[in-house]
Amino acid sequence: MKAENGARPIGVFDSGIGGLTVAKAIKAALPEEQLVYFGDTAHLPYGDKSTAAIQAYSVKICDLLIKQNCKIILIACNSASAAAYELVREYVGSKALVLNVIDPVVHYVGERFAQRTVGLIGTKQTVNSNVYKKKIDDLNAGVQLKSVATPLLAPMIEEGFFNNTISESVIQTYLSDPALDGIEALILGCTHYPLIKEQITAYYGGRVKVLDASELVARHVANVLTQAGIASLKLPGEPHFYVSDYTVSFEASTQLFFQQKVNLKHYPLWE
Repeated sequence: MKAENGARPIGVFDSGIGGLTVAKAIKAALPEEQLVYFGDTAHLPYGDKSTAAIQAYSVKICDLLIKQNCKIILIACNSASAAAYELVREYVGSKALVLNVIDPVVHYVGERFAQRTVGLIGTKQTVNSNVYKKKIDDLNAGVQLKSVATPLLAPMIEEGFFNNTISESVIQTYLSDPALDGIEALILGCTHYPLIKEQITAYYGGRVKVLDASELVARHVANVLTQAGIASLKLPGEPHFYVSDYTVSFEASTQLFFQQKVNLKHYPLWE
């Protein structure tokens, strides 16, 4: 049974290209694992959607990933991790292990930044949900969290405005918010943000450690596979990519991330 489970793919979903940063990190860390990726391009960004809407999208996406026989479903989106993780876990039941992108980061912060001040930037949904604050407070590690919602960043990145003067200006405006004064580390609370990590790191000039969730999440997935005894011994097949709304830019981004020709399949969540 375990060997059979090992050959099953890992499902990863996000509102758009942000989750590709996580999928790419998983592929680098676990080259024997097959990925099924779903980008909900019809409904991006999730950061300004209601909790109920995000939950509805997430459940529909899980139907597809279960049909694809995924052994793990990773919610590679902070907004959906905040809004839908518990519901998705209940909905999926024993059909797959459900993981989110928040818990590995919180665990890392608790280990490395106890009794220190840490910043968080993310979408309105993620920041307003207070999910990071609640989970970090539960650790009782004396971490003080300072949060700022940065709603322009994800749409800006989806439109291809990163690593240029437009993104530079927006990033500087957000990071200069006095609410982030005195932080020693900054959580990139959106899977889109690793695409602007270099600019964020440059802004702080090495004074602040910038925490990229994608690497931490990839490590977490590897640990879960080992503990559950469901790691793949050899690559079962090429990655599959689905989108709820086909766009040329998404296909181009995906090919750029994975350095290979990608066949995007159109899968509308509602017919």
